[in-house]
Amino acid sequence: MDLSWLSDPYALLGLLTLIVLEVVLGVDNLIFVAILAEKLPPHQRDRARVLGLSLALIMRLFMLAGISWLVKLTAPLFSVQGQSFSGRDLIMLGGGLFLLFKATMELHERLEGVEHSEGNGQKAYAAFATVVVQILVLDAVFSIDSVVTAIGMAEHLSIMMLAVVIAMSMMIMASKPLTRFVNAHPTVVMLCLGFLLMIGFSLIADGFGFHIPKGYLYAAIGFSVLIEVFNQIANVNRQRFLNSRNSFRSRTADTVLRLLGNAPLQHGGHHEQEHEEGPHEDAEEAFAHNERAMIHSVLTLAERPIRVIATPRSDIHRLDISQDAEQQRKVLRDSPYSRLLVVGAGRIDEPLGIVARKDLLAQLLDGQTLDVMAALRQPLVLPEGMTVLKAMEAFRQQAADMAFVVNEFGSLEGIVTQKDLMEAIAGDFPEEHERHEQPALVQGEDGSLDVEGSTELVTLEQYIELGNYEEEDFHTVAGLLMHRLERIPRQGDSIREAGWEIVVTEQKGNRTERVSIRPLPKLDDEQG
Repeated sequence: MDLSWLSDPYALLGLLTLIVLEVVLGVDNLIFVAILAEKLPPHQRDRARVLGLSLALIMRLFMLAGISWLVKLTAPLFSVQGQSFSGRDLIMLGGGLFLLFKATMELHERLEGVEHSEGNGQKAYAAFATVVVQILVLDAVFSIDSVVTAIGMAEHLSIMMLAVVIAMSMMIMASKPLTRFVNAHPTVVMLCLGFLLMIGFSLIADGFGFHIPKGYLYAAIGFSVLIEVFNQIANVNRQRFLNSRNSFRSRTADTVLRLLGNAPLQHGGHHEQEHEEGPHEDAEEAFAHNERAMIHSVLTLAERPIRVIATPRSDIHRLDISQDAEQQRKVLRDSPYSRLLVVGAGRIDEPLGIVARKDLLAQLLDGQTLDVMAALRQPLVLPEGMTVLKAMEAFRQQAADMAFVVNEFGSLEGIVTQKDLMEAIAGDFPEEHERHEQPALVQGEDGSLDVEGSTELVTLEQYIELGNYEEEDFHTVAGLLMHRLERIPRQGDSIREAGWEIVVTEQKGNRTERVSIRPLPKLDDEQG
């Protein structure tokens, strides 16, 4: 083999130019490989790409070695109505028709949402050999232009072969990240299928003797790619803006969930929030929704005040020692709770403590008279602004079962139990006497929600996206309504927030019991 060209700078410049052209001519080939590889099971995709492109490299080297045979491909074989066809023309026609067929079928599947599945409901994958053969068939078509370009630009066979080897090696290295990127962005897949249709038409035209300059094709492809780049940048910036509306801890929770292989927990109705999905290499998510919700709750414990998880004082079962013994016995008998708040003369703002029903039962079993004050205990007292995380630490240090939540004036705002702390992490644990009650949050099939007014906004973040209220003084749906209306809500009142309509469906006095949250029609959302 003649290697004297190694000392010729013009030959080296020609080699570099030829490598660039070979890579450019191989872009359409890579696009097709990226789409075909997705048809295989995840563990076979890398092997198919490398094997298919490696065999394609060997094919191109053989074609270069048989230059005399390749020249014969341009000789006319037969004519139809004055139009002569060579071997190269037939290959171009066949390859173009194959590209049109494959690209059209792929477009149909993606537009119609068709996904082939096996009898057990799992996704059906293509056979490994079938995909590799398709890669080889298309590469045979694309190789003709590549090899003809190499023959026309270089005089030495070694330069041609070296340029093809380097270019194909670069294509093999680029195929994996390109495949990952293409399959992670559905709009890019549709754009690539459009490219394949355009290339298929150009091959058919070339087969009939109508040569379309490659510059026109690559200019159109380059312009489309540029527009798609702008589109992807706009999506990333829009996603960053949407995330900036959430609290810092919520964004941290979403980031952790992404690192664990899951999408963030917002499922925002009709919003055009687009999450970039990676290649679906697993049929199931790493974590179920309730597991992700629990992780999200844990990561937001340090920003949630205990007053939002506390039982408000209007719902507290209490025992008034100023009542007679019969009335006290009735309260003890009817209450479903094991501990009761003890007050004097009905003054709930200044509770005396708590009493456990088992302690009073012990008195009766021992033959003693009922003595509430003897069984009285003093619970933990926590300020209403303390976070759930710090409250957990206080419960652990004091070995407490219950805590009073007081405001800055020392008045009782509610009570917190160990069960409340657990529900702040894992969601509601309804007791037997609560099973007949409507759940705190009910999600409709249309994406709407029916929630209690006391539902935390951080809980809603697991279902919809309303905005960032980290710096606000309210933490519940009722608080949001009161803040927007600037008064006590009334039944039928409604507000619009971030594309959602929030309607008060049940109001008892000053307390908002139930709220309906439903997505606004797109037209209303755009005009509002």
